[in-house]
Amino acid sequence: MHIDATGLGKRFQRDWIFRGLTRAFVPGSATAVLGPNGAGKSTLLNTISGQLLPTEGNLLYTLAGRSVAVEDVPQHLAYAAPYLELLEELTLVELLHFHTRFKALRPGMSLDGLIDLMYLEKARHRLVREFSSGMKQRLKLALALYAQAPLLLLDEPTTNLDATGVAWYQEHVQATRQGRTLLLSSNVPAEYAFCDEQLLVTDFQRIPAKD
Repeated sequence: MHIDATGLGKRFQRDWIFRGLTRAFVPGSATAVLGPNGAGKSTLLNTISGQLLPTEGNLLYTLAGRSVAVEDVPQHLAYAAPYLELLEELTLVELLHFHTRFKALRPGMSLDGLIDLMYLEKARHRLVREFSSGMKQRLKLALALYAQAPLLLLDEPTTNLDATGVAWYQEHVQATRQGRTLLLSSNVPAEYAFCDEQLLVTDFQRIPAKD
């Protein structure tokens, strides 16, 4: 998916989170959205995803040469973030069946294959609420990385992962990034070392107000 942001700004009440952002995000690119905690990285991702409307400026989405309306962006989007909840009253198998009714897996990937890939074979019939925080994060990442979606947004992807989990993330984000438009919010270099572009949110917080 090709995304053109022009003069993009977001504020809550009278506080601007970012302003004056003009940038193109193109298929095949991986952009690290950087900044200290509280700088507005997650707000920017949520604005680009269409979950938050910008206060000013425009976002234009294009897929395979055709314009995509903002309300249709979610069907082309895969998103993983610590604050996004899983349906914890379901077992792993039940959750995967439910999730893939709305977001298909990448070609060649099956539910059993995804379970094996996450090293959760012994947990397939366990309730998700019984999972450790690391297991839940691996599940969130797998659902996003292996979704059939041209736009991939990752917010602090290694939260709750140990060293083995971080290595798993690094392997699978590289395996699934080709051809996608990827934006990754982080302040941990190990999470975004593979990214070919960077966007520092604080660069767009010095724009003088017009009102």
